[in-house]
Amino acid sequence: MAGSLVAHKRTIQSRTKVKTGCATCRIRKIKCDENKPFCKKCTDTSRTCDGYESPFRLVTSQATGTSSSPQRTPAQIASQDVDLLNRYFSIKTMFDVKLACDDEARQVLQASLTDLPIQHAVSSLKVLREDLQTSRGVPGSVAQPTANHDYGLQKYCRALRGLASTLSSPDSDALRSTLLCCQVFISIEQVRGNYAAMAQHIIQGLGIMRENRARPNFVVAANELVPARRDQLPFLDVFVVKLFAAPCKYVDPPASTAVHQQPIEIRRDGLRTIAPDKRKGLTDIAESTLEFLDEVSRVESAGDALELLSEKASLLGSLGLWLAGLELDNAENRVLTELISVLFMRFFHQILKTVLLGVLDSSPEGSAQLQIENERLQGIASEVGERVKDYFRTVGGTAKWPNGGM
Repeated sequence: MAGSLVAHKRTIQSRTKVKTGCATCRIRKIKCDENKPFCKKCTDTSRTCDGYESPFRLVTSQATGTSSSPQRTPAQIASQDVDLLNRYFSIKTMFDVKLACDDEARQVLQASLTDLPIQHAVSSLKVLREDLQTSRGVPGSVAQPTANHDYGLQKYCRALRGLASTLSSPDSDALRSTLLCCQVFISIEQVRGNYAAMAQHIIQGLGIMRENRARPNFVVAANELVPARRDQLPFLDVFVVKLFAAPCKYVDPPASTAVHQQPIEIRRDGLRTIAPDKRKGLTDIAESTLEFLDEVSRVESAGDALELLSEKASLLGSLGLWLAGLELDNAENRVLTELISVLFMRFFHQILKTVLLGVLDSSPEGSAQLQIENERLQGIASEVGERVKDYFRTVGGTAKWPNGGM
């Protein structure tokens, strides 16, 4: 079954040259040999192969019906396991940052008791995160590969293959497994420093939520509230916003001879921070976005949905003002090359915008705008990934992770 899915995928991809092969070869616009897990075109030229397209797109527009999973008696999940997975979800926790994803960790661990792809994904994240810590924070995409790193990638590949097989006939259980796997895959790619692949998982996962109507939708032309089709699906957007909204410790390379840089200040712990700190504005919008998503999940009338559409427009307006402020600061300070921490804020901003645009709107116009923003998100993620790799190649073994990861 998995073999037939791969054959079907290659048939679709062969229609346009730019969409075949690994992410690295697609960016370079060259033909990829599609060797797994890493193509020889990259390895033979000492490049980092960023892997292949996420399998999540296979479920898009395929799921129908409204069946829900039968209730099961949950097994006991140890609190220390929840705490451990909650920490492993984000590399920020390497800097003593608290991540508020206990509920998401518990859901993943509960599902992993009976779901083999999720088991492999969790095992991969655990091994790769521990390998990152032993390598003093240098991601596997830059560091010399270790036996543990290779084992973690093998587990990752097994999770991807298992999920592709599960999605051959997606039902509610398969979609739930997909979104839970997606949470772990996002964290895996963050650990690896492959932000382009991370963004791809985010985009495909949010697309699954949207097309399978994980939340109620509002049809403006008919003034009609359409109830959720799959009310048991995990809210991937909430997980992603939490991941990006967790506090950061900005760390950038020591100042060079360049004179046109963002103003900075030196803290007592030696870390360099942006001044003024524009990240607080984003975290405030993120908190409001989480409240908005919760309200959308519980909306029951068209009138309430109209009010929420107004709130959505206000949040998008706040994001626009924040970005305009950042561009103004750059212009006033004659910034030529943004700090990595600023790029991560742009990544955060684009995540919030993409999440908001996909809520309460399934119109053709909304879908077209969302596609544009998804492409922007992918572009920012690719730039972040390249800058992070350059950073670690420059500072070598003395590196600290730039800005706590995101």
